[in-house]
Amino acid sequence: MSKAQLKKHLNTLEKPQIIEMVMELYDARKDAKEYLEFYLNHDENKELEKFKKIVLKEFDDDISRNPQCRFSVCRKALSDFKKLAPSTDTLAEAMVYYVELVCKFSFEAGDLWELYYDSAVSNFRSMLKFLTKNNLLEPMMPRLVQIMAWCWPCGYGFPDEIEDSFCELVPPEYHSKVDEADALGKAQYYAMHPMLKHK
Repeated sequence: MSKAQLKKHLNTLEKPQIIEMVMELYDARKDAKEYLEFYLNHDENKELEKFKKIVLKEFDDDISRNPQCRFSVCRKALSDFKKLAPSTDTLAEAMVYYVELVCKFSFEAGDLWELYYDSAVSNFRSMLKFLTKNNLLEPMMPRLVQIMAWCWPCGYGFPDEIEDSFCELVPPEYHSKVDEADALGKAQYYAMHPMLKHK
């Protein structure tokens, strides 16, 4: 059934019938329940914090907590969050936070596996496309530089893919930020591992 057909059918129903149908939908599906609750209360910050907790649990930089690094869990959480139709700024915050934790975890945990970096690059690209489309690059730029800096010491060509994606997807006036990120990443890495600096 198309949206037009659904709208036409709903217009034939009486108000009590529509209310009953919405209540049945509320009871029948968890995602419908969450959407209706969000629609009625519209607490974006509460939903954003729920999303951030899911991501943090997967990519917590406290290694003793045994993070799972399940991109599939975060992908579903982000998809569910998007379905709530949050504001552009709030969705941007969710996407940037996700990529931040992914790259920070790699920086602090050491070299990971190739599929990890492939997923990280994919999310980085999606984030950049969204920020560029919605004119949010400028306010997010300090965080984007830090994200690229966290990639500096990683393996599997990860930093090159991240920087190439950045230069491909953002306007040329921001390309110098790659050099800034390299310098920052190098400084942060050797601050964490001072003995390596002299080898």
